[in-house]
Amino acid sequence: MSTPTSPPRQDPSADPTPVALRLPAHQVSPRARGYWRVTAALATALPVIGLAIAWALWGGRPWWFTLLLVASVVLLVVQVVVMPPLRYRIHRWEVTGDAVHTRSGWLSIDERVAPLSRVQTVDSSQGPIQRMFRLRSLTVTTASAAGPISIECLDERLARELVAELTAITSATRDDAT
Repeated sequence: MSTPTSPPRQDPSADPTPVALRLPAHQVSPRARGYWRVTAALATALPVIGLAIAWALWGGRPWWFTLLLVASVVLLVVQVVVMPPLRYRIHRWEVTGDAVHTRSGWLSIDERVAPLSRVQTVDSSQGPIQRMFRLRSLTVTTASAAGPISIECLDERLARELVAELTAITSATRDDAT
């Protein structure tokens, strides 16, 4: 007859319960809301204007064309009025001594964490509309199949400081980031 054995003792510090990922600490620049409004208006307004002109010139308009125009106007309003403040609340970022952590989106929310030891390049870009709002985007390329991590709509000065900081941290890392 075998003797009963007690279950193996577990290390109390090795809790198997997953820890929830906390939100990144920083929001993007408040000017991002204006930038998103302008870019959404430019992207959405041109097709809506084209539909409105076609609707006005079309003599015997079918009901579905009117419905299409109304749906396009609603989409324009949502993109310009609803999306920017919602996106501003969601978009967050943080750079720690160990990792880059981002959260972005508005309909679908993505969170990414990349260890700094995996960072290969750090790039900063600024399009013409971003320049008007004094914003820059930061792209951190890692050795990951998921692709680069982007932090959009940072204040110009802060983006430059982050590029310098990330470059210093990653260049001090002895690993080859692969």
